[in-house]
Amino acid sequence: MIKKLFITPFQKFVKIESFSGILLLICTLVALFWANSPLHESYSSILEYKVGFSGENFELKKSVLFWINDGLMAIFFFLIGLEIKREILIGELNTVKKLAFPLFGAVGGALIPVGLFMLLNQNPETFKGWGIPMATDIAFSLAVLNTLGKRIPLSLKIFLTAFAIVDDIEAVLVIAVFYSESIQVALLLIGLGLIALLYVLTYKGYYSKFVMIVVGIIVWVLFLKSGVHPTVAGILIAFSVPIRQEIKTTTFLSQLEGIYNSIKSAPVLKEPILSNQQLKLVNNLTHWSKKFQSPLQHLEHNLHNWSAYFIIPVFALANAGVLIDSSVHIDMALVFHIILCLVLGKGLGIPLVILVAKKLNLIQIPSDIHFIQILGVSFIAGIGFTMAIFIAGLAFSTSPEFISSAKIGILLGSLISAVIGYLILRFGPVKDYIKL
Repeated sequence: MIKKLFITPFQKFVKIESFSGILLLICTLVALFWANSPLHESYSSILEYKVGFSGENFELKKSVLFWINDGLMAIFFFLIGLEIKREILIGELNTVKKLAFPLFGAVGGALIPVGLFMLLNQNPETFKGWGIPMATDIAFSLAVLNTLGKRIPLSLKIFLTAFAIVDDIEAVLVIAVFYSESIQVALLLIGLGLIALLYVLTYKGYYSKFVMIVVGIIVWVLFLKSGVHPTVAGILIAFSVPIRQEIKTTTFLSQLEGIYNSIKSAPVLKEPILSNQQLKLVNNLTHWSKKFQSPLQHLEHNLHNWSAYFIIPVFALANAGVLIDSSVHIDMALVFHIILCLVLGKGLGIPLVILVAKKLNLIQIPSDIHFIQILGVSFIAGIGFTMAIFIAGLAFSTSPEFISSAKIGILLGSLISAVIGYLILRFGPVKDYIKL
């Protein structure tokens, strides 16, 4: 029973992410078809349409694409922050032993693709794209794994998930440090001060969702105006959400029993509404239920479906529409480099670092995971769709031709990685001859 209770939430997470991956694929294909159809001008005009507000001393009018990439994605990054905090405190990253395996994988999956890009790149104008092949798209990756059914042990899916979370941490740090514009220190310090205030309030035991949302919006604007990418604000605000419950299970059960008995004895009206006593008891139940829930878990649960089924698909629809036309210059060298970095950088870099760490006794690999499975999932980790496209937009924000080239490289590299990884895991011998 304990094992079942432990596994079920993760299995549910995998199913959500797997379906999200299918939805992502559909939106990607729609975007590509739309951008290369006779209606391609409508695709561009919708994304470039200005939305916002302006006043005497303040203006915030941006394109639809901006509100998707910097607004909706801030919510996505907020969710990533919640997941990172949960995993570090009570999840798959809460001990050195648990962290070591995916950590070394993520180090190999970041450093080797980046190093390979720097080695291959000979054009100073495209050098800023070195961060593109770093991250793994968890939705697409788990969708591929899920098609393999029982051939894939749960521990391998947990490894990929934990690995992708560490990958996200690396990507967020890279975005904050290397892909932010000239920084206005005063505005940034005000934003950080407000975040620090939320941390102090949380530490003192005070948490208000309303206060967090209001402060979050103000901090998002401050980060935007300061030059630091506003999605970083989403991560930092998420760390202010407490994970602890206000009351323990025993207290909640005691209150629940009292409310249950009171509702049983309360008068029942003939009309289809509650009596005053019933209404008071139901409100009391809601009050205690809120105290019983972990704020972080509650927010993560509510936002996950929004992220998986709306935010990321909309992001794909807005960003995957690459116009493939003779009038659009494509930098084939950049395309080729990104493909190589995603496919070979991830596919060979991750298992190489894991093997070295294993030989040095720095990590412990679960007994039901074999080397051929690590090799297969490493290639699948080369699916870098969401975060890779996001970083490409930041790296080449002033060079549309490089953005198009990068997107083509990401799409092709992700596709090749997915196919190779799938074939290895589907037809490779589970009991391989390389001893881990």
